[in-house]
Amino acid sequence: MKRRVAVIDATWESDPGRHRQVLEAALREAQTQGAELALLPELIFLPYFCQSPSREPFAWAEALEGPSVTLLARWAKTFGLVIVTSIFERRTAGVYHNTAVVLERNGSLAGIYRKMHIPEDPGYFEKYYFTPGDLGFVPIDTSVGRLGVLICWDQWFPEAARLMVLAGAQLLLYPTAIGWNPDDPQPTWDQELEAWLTIQRAHAIANGCPVLTANRMGFEADPSGQTPGIRFWGHGFVAGAMGEYLLPPQSDSVGIRVADVDDRATERIRQIWPFLRDRRIDAYPKLLTRAWDPDPKK
Repeated sequence: MKRRVAVIDATWESDPGRHRQVLEAALREAQTQGAELALLPELIFLPYFCQSPSREPFAWAEALEGPSVTLLARWAKTFGLVIVTSIFERRTAGVYHNTAVVLERNGSLAGIYRKMHIPEDPGYFEKYYFTPGDLGFVPIDTSVGRLGVLICWDQWFPEAARLMVLAGAQLLLYPTAIGWNPDDPQPTWDQELEAWLTIQRAHAIANGCPVLTANRMGFEADPSGQTPGIRFWGHGFVAGAMGEYLLPPQSDSVGIRVADVDDRATERIRQIWPFLRDRRIDAYPKLLTRAWDPDPKK
């Protein structure tokens, strides 16, 4: 099965109306270019509010039946696209999640995934805002295939990608919000970006599974002034089952880019490199520990 997929890197527009217009135009262009699936960045309807802890952003959280999902559903139906992004979910008072939503082409909610790995770093105070997900690593069935949807910080963990693939995911998708500290030197920027690209392409190779990533772009100031803000680096891409770029990353790529992904390539690659066959599942029990002492005397 061949699918045309769209990756949309987007800049936060401070005018919400203008922001929605830009996203809608990008999705319309995805339809024009024949895409069946469109991936948007993380928390696309909000500024990246996790740069510092504050109670004020909790007012932006909403239920799954709220305005963000309603708007995404309308766009999915209008453009005939499966749409993937994440929202700030209010599950109940005091329990909030960073939740990926997958809208089917008829506008229905195909499924959700709640972010499991929650970072806590300067500029990324997500543990203050988000409760870790409790749905596990379960792919979502759609008209374009079974999607293994993960979110941003999840993309650094090989266990998450592996479990999605073992459950039958045909594509791995990462809506993302990651960028540079503007005060860091250029060599640090280059190293961080290269590490980010490499780890995700490694997931594609190790699992014989294509990877799609969409990221925020542009500078967003820290409203509290406690940090220098974040310069989101864009560079959304699509990698094939051998880690090859089907859609290469671009810096500050405005608008919509598409690529074709073919299941037959996944089948062929897994026959040549049968990593899933050769896993020694009997030898991995220590993966369920935080750390362990290999000294046989203990």
